[in-house]
This record gives sequence, C-alpha cells and structure tokens, in this order.
Amino acid sequence: MMVVALNRLPVTDCLTLCHRAVDGLCGREPPRRRDYSTAWSLEEWLQLLDSLTALFRLAVGNNSSDEEVLAGLADVGSSHAEAVLSVLRARREEIRDALLDRTNSISSATLQDFDWQLKLALSSDKISSLHTPLLSLSLDVRENRALRSVTMEMNREELNTLISSLEAANKVVLQLK
Repeated sequence: MMVVALNRLPVTDCLTLCHRAVDGLCGREPPRRRDYSTAWSLEEWLQLLDSLTALFRLAVGNNSSDEEVLAGLADVGSSHAEAVLSVLRARREEIRDALLDRTNSISSATLQDFDWQLKLALSSDKISSLHTPLLSLSLDVRENRALRSVTMEMNREELNTLISSLEAANKVVLQLK
C-alpha cells in the first residue's frame, strides 16, 4: 500500500489529509493535489489517495479493530499511523453511512457544472491545410453524493452525436414526467 508515503508529511498535515480523504469518500470536497504537489508526484498522489480510501473502506466494511488497522499501517511511522487511526475512530460512523448509501442507492448521476473550450488541432506536416476544430468538454458529475470530473475531447461529428443523444434522452425524460 502506498500509505507509507504519509511519512513525507508532518503529522498535523497527515491528519488534515486523512480527514479530507474521508470527506471525499463521503461525497464532499476531497483533498486537492495542488495542496500537496510538493510532497508527491501525480502518480504517487493518485496511488496514495486510492490507498487511503481503500484503507478506510476496508477498515469500516470489515469492522476492523484498532490493532488490525495498525498492523496494516506497519510500514508507516507510529505517529502517522496513530493519526490515521484517530481519523478512522472519529469518523467511522460517517464512513459506514456513506458506504451504506452507496450500496443501497440506485446509481444516479446529475450534472453539476460544465465548461468548454474550442481548440484547433494542427499537424506539423500539414499546418496550412489541416484545420480540425476540437471541443474540450469538462463535466462535473455528482454521483451518489460524490463529485467527479469528466473531461472529453470531441471533433465535430462526435459533438453532433453527443447532442443527438442528449436530445433523445431529454425527450425520454419529458415523456416520463
């Protein structure tokens, strides 16, 4: 597990990071990489975040004892392991509720926000003749209280297909009302 990388932070920052990871697990604002970009590369950050959320899920899902959690954190310094354990103790019920909500609810996603940019793709050997507009679409989707970002890049044909699909979906929704 990548949680050993927590040793790169002071214990107080480790506590903050763990609380923010639980926030993300519970559908609120997760920790931001830019707050920790000096400590980890992007790949390390993603692995650490996955490991932390997996640790919290497993510990709560398996109703693990403090000793079992600490055994899983054997590679982490004792003060950092105690920080992780203190967050788990303090927020165990909240994590359990979030996990139950996820398993009991039907997956539904709602679009929260979107942003778009138009780009012009240029090819080095055909700069003067190739003018392919691309749309970069970023969607913030809330799924079971968790907010995630989805980014797509589409050419004109793909955009037309997306628009047609959305219009068809809108007609179905209107018929259901």
